Amino acid sequence: MEKTFSPKPVEDRQVEKDVLVQEPSKVILFNDEVHTFEEVIDQLIKAIRCDTAKAEALTWEVHSAGKAAVFEGTMDECVLVSGVLEEIALHTQIEV
Repeated sequence: MEKTFSPKPVEDRQVEKDVLVQEPSKVILFNDEVHTFEEVIDQLIKAIRCDTAKAEALTWEVHSAGKAAVFEGTMDECVLVSGVLEEIALHTQIEV
């Protein structure tokens, strides 16, 4: 008798993926010596649609601590925010 491999049904795999994607995730922004405060502030405003005061506070946190969580949301939202920040070569990481 031949043994056959039976993968998980497609429905089960999709549910596992959806659960992971919907878990709260964070975008971490890392400090660098390349970008000015103004560049980071402007990009944060564009990426997370916040006001100048919030962007300035986040930029100072990144500068002081070396990194900071600048956004929290679904994985899909985090990927979009990270992509906007990386448009000017800022270094980001998404954490689940």
